[in-house]
Amino acid sequence: MKRYRDAIQTEIDTAYLYERIADMQDDDQLTSYYNQMAAIEKLHRDKMLESILIKSPRFVLPSVSARAKTIAWLGRRFGQNIIASALMDTEKAIAKATVVNKEKDGLPIEGNESRHVEILNSLTKMSGTNLGRIEHHHKSIGGNALRAAVLGANDGLVSNLSLVMGVAGALADSDAVLIAGSAGLLAGAISMSLGEWISVKSSQELYERQIDLEEAEIELNPEEEQKELELLYLSKGLDAQAAKDLAEKIIADPEQASNILVKEELNIDIDELEGSAWEAAYTSFFLFVGGAIIPLFPFFFTTGNQAILYSVIASTIGLFVIGAGITLITGKSLWYSGMRQVIFGLLAAAVTYGIGRWIGVSMMG
Repeated sequence: MKRYRDAIQTEIDTAYLYERIADMQDDDQLTSYYNQMAAIEKLHRDKMLESILIKSPRFVLPSVSARAKTIAWLGRRFGQNIIASALMDTEKAIAKATVVNKEKDGLPIEGNESRHVEILNSLTKMSGTNLGRIEHHHKSIGGNALRAAVLGANDGLVSNLSLVMGVAGALADSDAVLIAGSAGLLAGAISMSLGEWISVKSSQELYERQIDLEEAEIELNPEEEQKELELLYLSKGLDAQAAKDLAEKIIADPEQASNILVKEELNIDIDELEGSAWEAAYTSFFLFVGGAIIPLFPFFFTTGNQAILYSVIASTIGLFVIGAGITLITGKSLWYSGMRQVIFGLLAAAVTYGIGRWIGVSMMG
């Protein structure tokens, strides 16, 4: 029953998020499309409920989860990319599970298992949302701020907690811990922000180079580029004549042809070039600092074992909150993800504290 409950909860949450992103559209047609996707998910929910009630007549339909409501709230505050990203992750997971179950049951793969993924990808492009950017592991050119915030804060907290505990284990001097922790905080934040700046800048330069090459090909060899467009539209289901007519119309306008080929052939969104490398650097810097300050701040107002205890307590809370934040991305249990983050973070701190303690004893001896 847990598997059934989880499955129907996914349908309920997905329908709810489709409705929320529909509410955020300025275009009535897009609103209609998203609401139709919500209606499809509700049909899935109702069919699933019928099957569940046969097995368990007392089953009660769950309400929208706190995770889905939080994602919707974040989407209203920080942009529909957050909702679109969560929906895409869910649709991909459902498509993958469908394929796995068909293979297990010996059923043929018909090619429509990822239909919702394709539809959602098209809708997000129509609404100006670029899922290619959203799915980056860290924030790059306008990527998923939620994912970047969680991972950036986690990097800062775990790395500085390990450093602080290592120094505290080796030395009883709280001033030394403060100096080392502050240095680790600044060094890590600067390193991460510089890495983000280089990543964004190099991506922009690479994209600009690829766009320049594509524009040169259109100018020097328009016939070949027209053929590529024809093949592209044939692969999307147009008949040969319609694909040829559309390709001819597009190639007649070099700027339009460039934009389409860049997006479809190179999978580059022009909007990505407008992202600020400095914005990514600043964001990464402050996210890392926000996590790294947690294990360090108790040493500013107390010393010794008391400071270590307060640092561990503060870090445990911080790790749990970060783990809970990760559930907005993964959809896993809040308690499972939170406690997993706590265990891994404290384990890393315990190892470095033990090594520091051993080194300290060796030096004293």
